[in-house]
Order: sequence, then structure tokens, then C-alpha cells
Amino acid sequence: MLNELLLQRVAEKAARKADRGDNRAQWARLISACLPFADAATTELPLGQLLRLSLFQVSVGMIAVLLTGTLNRVMIVELQAPAFLIAAMVALPFLFAPLRALIGFRSDTHRSHLGWRRGPFIWFGGLLQFGGLAIMPFALLISSGDTTNSVWIGHIAAMVAFLLVGAGVHTTQTAGLALATDLAPEHARPRVVALLYVMLLVGMLISALIIGGLLADFHPLRLIGVIQGAALVAIALNVIALWKQEPQNLALTSPSNPRPPFAEAWREFTLGGRPARLLVAVGLGAAAFAMQDVLLEPYGAEILGMSVGATTALTASWAAGTLAGLGLTARTLGRGGEPHRLAAHGLLWGVVAFVAVICAGPFRSTVLFWIGAFGIGLGGGMFSVGALTAAMALARNNSGLALGAWGAVQASAVGVALLTGGALRDVVSHLSASGSLGPGLTDPSIAYGVVYHLEIALLFAALIAIGPLARYAPAPSRDPGNPKFGLADLPA
Repeated sequence: MLNELLLQRVAEKAARKADRGDNRAQWARLISACLPFADAATTELPLGQLLRLSLFQVSVGMIAVLLTGTLNRVMIVELQAPAFLIAAMVALPFLFAPLRALIGFRSDTHRSHLGWRRGPFIWFGGLLQFGGLAIMPFALLISSGDTTNSVWIGHIAAMVAFLLVGAGVHTTQTAGLALATDLAPEHARPRVVALLYVMLLVGMLISALIIGGLLADFHPLRLIGVIQGAALVAIALNVIALWKQEPQNLALTSPSNPRPPFAEAWREFTLGGRPARLLVAVGLGAAAFAMQDVLLEPYGAEILGMSVGATTALTASWAAGTLAGLGLTARTLGRGGEPHRLAAHGLLWGVVAFVAVICAGPFRSTVLFWIGAFGIGLGGGMFSVGALTAAMALARNNSGLALGAWGAVQASAVGVALLTGGALRDVVSHLSASGSLGPGLTDPSIAYGVVYHLEIALLFAALIAIGPLARYAPAPSRDPGNPKFGLADLPA
């Protein structure tokens, strides 16, 4: 009898242990489902180290919110600066965009007695960001004519500030993504870099909400505090992200190592028609989605009467739309979707979004405006992911160069689009206010509408460029053994 009781208790304990094991497995599956990038962590790159490394992307997202969101609205509306001048300032950082390929190539072949390749680029990129943000608010206030100093001094100082920030962002992001690729094992690299891209958007979302709240009641002194506080946060995030991440490898960075010529590798990559056509589509699509960056918030303020905090929060809506586009495209690609067609779908969503933004003015509808901002993010996210996936498929053996080419074309197109959008808005606004366009085209929303219609035309041009690639693309693989979708070597 006693033996039977002992055996029963032992069986009950074993059953309870099995139940606890099942519960733990269920919780693990639930966490993995709620955190789709949890499987990016590996033994070589634990989740804590990976999340700490991703902080450099958070700093880049914060700077993007400042440059393309808050500053252009404050300068154009509150400080009455010409939109062309502000657009030119915001576009200056993109002058370094064509150098992204060279930056990545140089970090690959960096020669150093310290044994680090990526770390020096990330560190000096962070210093450049800090220096540019530190002097930027004073330069902008002088440029607006709101002080007793000569305006031209402010213009020169603002140009230097934006150039420093641009050089820092492009250097830090290119080397940081390369470092993440180095640290992660090959099978986990797509998911790791996908997580880094999501952290960029999360940084933009959080920064937009915080900066919008701080500037709800605008004052020049508060603007100075916010921008210089951002400088401190940026350098702190970059230092924490870099700390003890890259292992020393003296053999890899030996000054005696040969350095292959960059021009030869670039010529090899550009051979054939598909890469060139895809890069054309990338440039047109990036310009179409970015031309409104310096005008969306002023449009909300001038046409719809939104506050500084409300228009800054538009960036949060855009970031949420981009995250939705990322998730939707990832899910579709994971099920065997064709990347060129998904990129085309993103372009079509962009057309619908810009139509909503245009209609928000005549209807004086902030709800329609918010929907349009969300749609711009959704379409841009789908286009970027689809086109990037297609680009990486063309360059399996030289993904570093593909990263640089993508980043150079995309960021250069964005810079030209920002400058063009601001200049076009100023010219049309002047013609409209003077009555040169006729009595029926004197509303302030006309200038913005011209820019938005041009963006729709660029979206259709991008569709024309990418169409043949989608038509003649190879059939997608539906092999369940394929690795999960990830944005391998994602650029800016």
C-alpha cells in the first residue's frame, strides 16, 4: 500500500513538471509571436547586446525627426524664414549621401594598429553629430533675423551645422550596420539588421512624441534647450551602443594588408541592366516619398491651423505607417511574395495617401490629413522593403557594395527632392499670392498642392521603371526551409 502511494506521488510530481514545461514552452512561443525579432538573438550576439547596439539607430531617428520635422515647421511658420532656405539647409546633410558606398568600403578595409575597423567610424560620426547639433539652434535663430547679429553669419553657421550632422549620420549609420553584420552569425544577419531598422523607426516615433510635447508652447529658448539636449542624448546613445562591441582583430586591420580599388568593384556591380533599372526606380520612389518632408508640417500649420505639438506628432503617424508597411511586406515576402510587385504596391499606396493629403486642405479635415500621413509611411515602408529585397538578390556576393549603392541613390534622391519641394512651394506661393495664376488659384494650399501632384507623378514614373522587373522576375520560392524574412544590410 505504501509503495503504491509513493509511486502515485512520484507520478503526480512528474505530471506537474511536464505541465510546467508545457507552460514554459507556450509562454516562449507567445513571447516569440509578440516579439517577431526575438529570434534575432544568438549565442554570439545575445539580445541584450543587440538591443544596446541598436541605440545608434535610435539617435539617427531622433535627428531625422529634428531635421525633417520640427525644425522646418518652426523656421517656416514661427520664425517666418523662407521655405527655400530651410529646405536647402535640411538638404545639405544629403550631400554626403553619395559617399556612403565609399564609407562602407573604407570601413571594410580600414588599416589600424588598434585592431578596430567599424568603431572609429562610429565614434567620429557621433562627434560630428554632437558638434552640428550643439551650434544649430543659435545659427537658426540668427538666420531668421530675430537677433542683432548679421543674418549671413547665421546662414554660414547653419550650413556648417547641417553639414556636420549629415556627415555624422551617414558615417555612424553605415559603419554601425556593418558592425552589426560582423557581430551576427550569417544565418541571423537578416533578422538582426531588420531589428535595427525597426529601432530606427521606434526612435523616430518616441522622439516625435517627446519633442512635440516639449515644444507644445513654442519659445526660442526652449528650442535651444531641446536641440542641445538632443546633442547630449545622441552622443550618449552612440557611446553606449559602441561600448565593448567590436572585438580587436590586429590581423584584419594590419597596415600591411592590401586595399583593393573601389572603382573596380563598383564597375563589376553595375554591369547589366537590372541593377541600373532598379536603382532608377529606387531614386524616383525615394524622391516621391521624401519631397513632402519639409512641407507636411507647415501644410498642417498654415492650412489646417495645427499647433507645433500636433504637427510634430505627424511624424509619429508616419512612423506607425512605416512599421505597418514593414510588417505587411515581411509577412507577404515570408509567404513567397515577389519583392518587385510589393514595391509597386507601396507606390500605389503612396498615390492614395497623397490624394488624401491634397483633399485635406479643401475639406479642412485634420482626420484626412492624419490618414494621409499614415498612408505615406505605409507606402514608403512597403516600397523600401520590396526594392531592398530585390537589390540584395542581385548582389549576394558583394552585399556591402549593394548597401552603399542603395544608400547613396536613396539618400541623394531624398536630398534633391527636399530642395526641389521647398523651392517649388516658394515659387508657386509667390505667383499665387500676386494673382499671376488667376483669381481662382490664390489659396495658400495651391503651392503645397503643386508639390504633392508632382510627387504623384514621380510615383507613377517609379512604377514605369520597376514594372519590367516585376514582369520578368523569377518565380518566388515557397520552400518552407527558406530563412525568415529580414532586411539584410539595410541602409538609411
